[in-house]
Amino acid sequence: MPYVLQHKISQQIFTCTLVNHYGLAYYGVKFWPELEEAEQQIPAFLHSMEGMEPDAWHVTELEEGEMKLCNVKLKNDPNLQVFWPQTRKPEVRKLEK
Repeated sequence: MPYVLQHKISQQIFTCTLVNHYGLAYYGVKFWPELEEAEQQIPAFLHSMEGMEPDAWHVTELEEGEMKLCNVKLKNDPNLQVFWPQTRKPEVRKLEK
């Protein structure tokens, strides 16, 4: 199951530009396949992201289908953000500028 970063207060799932296994860039949910890998890599990852507050995020598990649904809802559009509330249904909002 994929492990993702979720904002503790807003419930936002962390998204960014990624590269798929075909070498193509896309905008989607940043994930780690294993919990141990996520726990090891996330501190350095958050530290490398400017403007991120590492204490504001935590690791959460999504089912693979749930993560794929989030990516579909994002429509490969970096102006969209996805939120994962307790209802376990993704909510997509346009990025506030």
